[in-house]
Amino acid sequence: MRKNIVAGNWKMNKTLEEGIKLAEAVDKLVSQGTPENTDVIIAPPFIHLAELAKRIDTGKVKLSAQNCAAEAAGAYTGEVSPAMVRSTGAEYVIIGHSERRQYYGETDAILKKKTELALENDLTPIFCCGEVLEERNAKQHFEVVKTQISDALFLLSEEEFGKIIIAYEPVWAIGTGVTATPEQAQEMHAYIRSLVNKRYGKQIAEDITILYGGSCKPSNAGELFSNPDVDGGLIGGASLKADDFYAIIRSF
Repeated sequence: MRKNIVAGNWKMNKTLEEGIKLAEAVDKLVSQGTPENTDVIIAPPFIHLAELAKRIDTGKVKLSAQNCAAEAAGAYTGEVSPAMVRSTGAEYVIIGHSERRQYYGETDAILKKKTELALENDLTPIFCCGEVLEERNAKQHFEVVKTQISDALFLLSEEEFGKIIIAYEPVWAIGTGVTATPEQAQEMHAYIRSLVNKRYGKQIAEDITILYGGSCKPSNAGELFSNPDVDGGLIGGASLKADDFYAIIRSF
């Protein structure tokens, strides 16, 4: 049975002191209880990870990095390797977020390397895919997502791919206040699952968790999560308020 997951991507927000307060508030709320078969993840900035691992119950609120390097070690000033991420106590890493693709030119080839290195270092990749508005309007959204997933992930073995979490994020819905309709989300999630089924078979396709990301908030989470192929959310702005984030978790 696949897991439901609600993951909060803090992006470049919160000083360390502010981040500790937010993480402890989330931890306190989650300790009151979460829906069955639902995991909670927070992805703070790199500099917060090691400290938060000491401050929260990481059995209940798991930690993720927002990114990692495509190299294992060496002369890469400013980069953070998957091994370094894992050493903080983080268990997950977001790979291929649309902001990384857009602002930092991350290609499918780079994301393939990051994914492989993350897996080698016992990190679970949360692999992001999704189309921009022009691609959606040109009815290229299925082809775009297919290419992103197949070029970066479909050379993995069955065992490796079975450890992946996919997050579909329509880029036109990120930080815009516009959300994909529940029907649009379900359509794409079902399509992604069909691609996995074709490549890896029915069991792996049934087991993979596929998250929705893009202006998901307490008011629409329940409707989005009620779709059979939507297994939770990669939450941006709403994860910066503990009460809102917990309300989304409770939407299950």
